Amino acid sequence: MAGLSERSERVRETWVDTKLATLIVGSLGVLLVATLLQVSFGAYPLTLSEAWHTVFDGQVLFSEAVWRAFLLGDDIPAWLSRQQLIVWNIRLPRILVGILVGANLAVSGAIFQVVTQNELASPYILGVSDGAGLVVLLALTMFTGLLPFLPILAALGGAGAFLLVYIIAWKDGTNPVRLVLAGVIVGTVFGSLQRALFFFIDNLGVAMSAQMWLSGSLLGTDWEQIRIALPFTVLAVLLALLVTRQLDVLLLGEETAKSLGMPVERVRFFVAAIAILSTAAAIAVAGLIGFVGLIVPHMVRNIVGSNSKRLLIGCLFVGPALLVGADVGARLALSPVQLPVGIISGLVGGPYFLYLMRKKEQLGEI
Repeated sequence: MAGLSERSERVRETWVDTKLATLIVGSLGVLLVATLLQVSFGAYPLTLSEAWHTVFDGQVLFSEAVWRAFLLGDDIPAWLSRQQLIVWNIRLPRILVGILVGANLAVSGAIFQVVTQNELASPYILGVSDGAGLVVLLALTMFTGLLPFLPILAALGGAGAFLLVYIIAWKDGTNPVRLVLAGVIVGTVFGSLQRALFFFIDNLGVAMSAQMWLSGSLLGTDWEQIRIALPFTVLAVLLALLVTRQLDVLLLGEETAKSLGMPVERVRFFVAAIAILSTAAAIAVAGLIGFVGLIVPHMVRNIVGSNSKRLLIGCLFVGPALLVGADVGARLALSPVQLPVGIISGLVGGPYFLYLMRKKEQLGEI
């Protein structure tokens, strides 16, 4: 019986890994199609074949000078053709920012759901996004000298919001319902403060830019945004993958985790800090994009299960595919008018949230 049980477990693990691999391949396929569509359309149109050959041009892909120019801000090599410049310097950065933002929001949402033991948790619903957004909006409109420190400022704002949520929800401990309600309260207050800031903005251009940022948009992003978000994204993802064992223990419940010797509160806040850093990296370059951190972890969990490592790896692929795909829809749906991707994610995420409410008998706990 023991041997049969072990073989069954190995088969189950293999099946889960196969499902994860299938999820990754499918996400990469969606991302590839979205990339080619995004690159093809514009004032300088390309065929899908031209887009493919330009994106995967080995002369550019393997050029140290090109990557130094894009990632370090050096001069762009003069030998790049007009088509290569349009694709690599204008259109691809928008896709790469979408990849970073989608991965960050999905990973942070997965972490928050585990930390709070609440499947309704996400950076947006817990007020973290609004806290980070308020600080970033202040920098965009009133303290422009602080713009180089946007990810750090966003992290501080998100951390302050999450701490406030925890304080409000705490009453001899917390529970899923109180955390969500506290998050809604904090998010509503910070959202109101964001809207109030517009009454103090005299410059119409600044007001329009801030409004676009609040809607969550990848329009106008370039390699500067990639240089801002990439280091924080890499750090947050690496840290998240290093604490998957602690996340699995937290899934067992607070009492079980304490009985295993885990300092639960200390671990919970450290892991939450990773999620806040990940959220901040996304908000600093793309604004407030809701629902990605809520729906992607659910989609991945339904396919690969609750194992934290598989969940986070799945989120790293599904999040970018979903967000870049949504951005293509935002760009092409009402062309030549380009909608902010945050509007599309809200239109998709809202119905999914309602579907989740109708489907789950015990909504709130993982």
